[in-house]
Amino acid sequence: MENNLILKNISKHISLSDAETSYFLSLLKEKKIQKKELIVKHQQTCKHINFVVTGILRAFYLDASGKESTIMFAVSDWWITDMYCFINEKPAMLNIEALEESLVLQLSKDHLDELYSKVPKFERFFRIMMQNAYIREQLRTIENLSLPAEERYYNFLNKYPLAAERVTQKQIASYLGITPEFLSIIKTNRQKTNYS
Repeated sequence: MENNLILKNISKHISLSDAETSYFLSLLKEKKIQKKELIVKHQQTCKHINFVVTGILRAFYLDASGKESTIMFAVSDWWITDMYCFINEKPAMLNIEALEESLVLQLSKDHLDELYSKVPKFERFFRIMMQNAYIREQLRTIENLSLPAEERYYNFLNKYPLAAERVTQKQIASYLGITPEFLSIIKTNRQKTNYS
């Protein structure tokens, strides 16, 4: 199992004893995901929070007309789930798919609750993680309301440098809330600016 990356991620916020580390690792399930495979499907129960070891995942919302809106990308060293579904044990609002062959470590809701009880410092870890996610989404909402598409695209490149070259233009456009054609114009203008 790929443990070093997840332990390094956790050590940013809490320190674990050897016994706590062993217990935590015993709760994780390794899952390999094929490209285009969905690990969370809209309206189904989302039973895990996923830590990305390798690959890239995308959470997206599909509206009644079939239009996709990308909510987030998750690359190596990121966590991803449908948080509403996972925490409240409700049907998923999102789909989460692998954009390339990926490896994740999964922690179930039952095991997370167990972890909070047996190693309370994990409450601090996940509180910090969720606070950071909330702040990130709030800033993104404000950006979407206040910044032109060009600036949102540049911010995307800064936020997701590892993903920018590995996802399709359509997926980036759906994250930015613009059409792929408009994104193409932004990229063309950016290249012209870089060469002038």
